[in-house]
Amino acid sequence: MLASGPVVIVRVSRLAEAPVADPIIRQIQELEPVRQPSHRVILFNDDYHTMDEVVLQIQKATGYSLEKAEAIMWEAHTRGQAVVYCGDLEDCNRVASILEDIGLRVAIEPV
Repeated sequence: MLASGPVVIVRVSRLAEAPVADPIIRQIQELEPVRQPSHRVILFNDDYHTMDEVVLQIQKATGYSLEKAEAIMWEAHTRGQAVVYCGDLEDCNRVASILEDIGLRVAIEPV
């Protein structure tokens, strides 16, 4: 059974629902430097592997989607080279090593 009495309607502003970051956390986030990539991996055109092999190896090395890997393969195919990955030197070495596993020609250079 419902209690009888006045009905109270409460309106909540949408602004009250919005999360407000702690000012100290906001200051710390603003002070954290944004890491810029220091190196990049360049893939050169290849006449020895199928396009599918190149795309699959790009995906294996980077985790990129099929569409992104195909775009990189096409750029290397039509322009002679393409940037596959940008990051710190250690990550670039890992990506380059995986691409080289099947004999693709790559280079790592500073950004």
